[in-house]
Amino acid sequence: MDGSTNSNGLHSDRSSHPSPESLLDSNHPPQGHPLSGNPPYTRGIYSDMYRQRLWTMRQYAGFSDAESTNIRFKNLLNQGQSGLSVAFDLPTQLGLDSDDSLSEGEVGKVGVPIDSIDDMRKLFEDIDLGSISTSMTINAPASSLFALYVALADELGIDRKKLRGTVQNDILKEYIARGLYIFPPSSSLRLTTDLMNWCSKNTPLWNSISVSGYHMREAGCTAAQEIAFTISNGLQYIESAISSGMKVDDFAPRISFFFGCHNDFFEEVSKFRAARKLWYEMVTERYSPVNEKSAMLRFHTQTAGVTLTAQQPLNNAVRVSYQAMSAVLGGTQSLHTNSYDEAIGLPTEISSSLALRTQQILANETKISEVVDPLAGSYLVEELTATLIEEAKEIIETIDNRGGALECVISGYQQKEIHESAWNQLNSIESGTTKVVGVNINVEDGDYNMKSQILDKNLVSKQLERLEKIRQERNQSIVDEKLLSLKSAADGDMNLIDPMIDAYRSGATIGEVNGVLRSSFGTWIAPSGV
Repeated sequence: MDGSTNSNGLHSDRSSHPSPESLLDSNHPPQGHPLSGNPPYTRGIYSDMYRQRLWTMRQYAGFSDAESTNIRFKNLLNQGQSGLSVAFDLPTQLGLDSDDSLSEGEVGKVGVPIDSIDDMRKLFEDIDLGSISTSMTINAPASSLFALYVALADELGIDRKKLRGTVQNDILKEYIARGLYIFPPSSSLRLTTDLMNWCSKNTPLWNSISVSGYHMREAGCTAAQEIAFTISNGLQYIESAISSGMKVDDFAPRISFFFGCHNDFFEEVSKFRAARKLWYEMVTERYSPVNEKSAMLRFHTQTAGVTLTAQQPLNNAVRVSYQAMSAVLGGTQSLHTNSYDEAIGLPTEISSSLALRTQQILANETKISEVVDPLAGSYLVEELTATLIEEAKEIIETIDNRGGALECVISGYQQKEIHESAWNQLNSIESGTTKVVGVNINVEDGDYNMKSQILDKNLVSKQLERLEKIRQERNQSIVDEKLLSLKSAADGDMNLIDPMIDAYRSGATIGEVNGVLRSSFGTWIAPSGV
């Protein structure tokens, strides 16, 4: 071997490891794929990828009350986490106050309860909102949690233009796969586009929507379906925003995406490459943006919760490590690694710390971050990427022919497709065709004696007491006035974000604000797709 480069620009002499620079500076990218940082972004959206800046390590956290979550946030930041990600409890995700009768038994169980701006103060106490990037996984009441965040920033004197982060604000996938919606689809899309419009003018660094394939994948869809349903939903949001009077370059550069990462290592790497290319092509062809960032797919990845097992739970740390590596090789912009005990309960401090350390080892010890798109030119990866693009295109065309993502949600099309895929996957595991260590192969008897996070039931009582105290101490006449203004805006066509900020600043609660919207918009039940 003479150490010459092959047609892919990679050194063919395996006796000497090529330098990252030689890989980066190659003038011979794989056939049909420009270098990273160039359209259609198959190889990544930045020319240097992680060599200049690592992906954001953004661990998802939320506990029984705002104070406990604040402590966990500070602990994660002290350990080197570079961004915050807030998990909200079920009542908050449905726009309910903690003392609502429908909230009983769910307050603080799967995340932090946020009833008012007072909870938001405690959640971010001693954390500089002007310098930290915050992700909020919230959808139906996304405008509410964002309005609370802005109201707190205003109170602290932080320039709105400095606020950085993401609010998920992806309501379509709630109808499709997750079920946490409040209002009918058309009203929900109004809230979505109101937030997108407001952010484009007031918080230019904020990602006003994160189009999520993760939850649909968790519900059982395939990799190709995850790409297709996610991109189709993203195109629907563009259509809705344009219909509301916006131009594509006003908002599209701040659209982000959220994908899961599963166990089929090379398929997952290829999935991310395929999604980038397909989004670029479709946005460019349909909307002709001037700003190149409008067609650039930026995404967050979370390792697959559905792949975690209660059996032999320590095995989950291995699964998460490989999934994280796949996400990084696929070019993710930020990453959450699940904790090994999440199939049993909320993660403990030890397991969440290991999950973060997994990312840090991947970033600092494997040298993966020093090489741009190291799997480019792999016959397998290139073939898988092309195959996924074609399969996803066919699904998107079917959705388009049925009237688009919104019409398909109303008819239950995506729901039905996911149910069928999930059933096939379940049968594959139960038959042993798909092997899962500890579940259908390499099974062991015995109790694993895994200790999960124990919730303090007293914190729920304290949350209810605090909510009652807030209602007693606020100026009710001002609250009523602000809620009436919000009602008037909701009944008309005014952008709802400013009236929401005013209402929350006055002391109104999540339940009261969303109750006003419910009285204007009504409710809806999505078809199951069965």
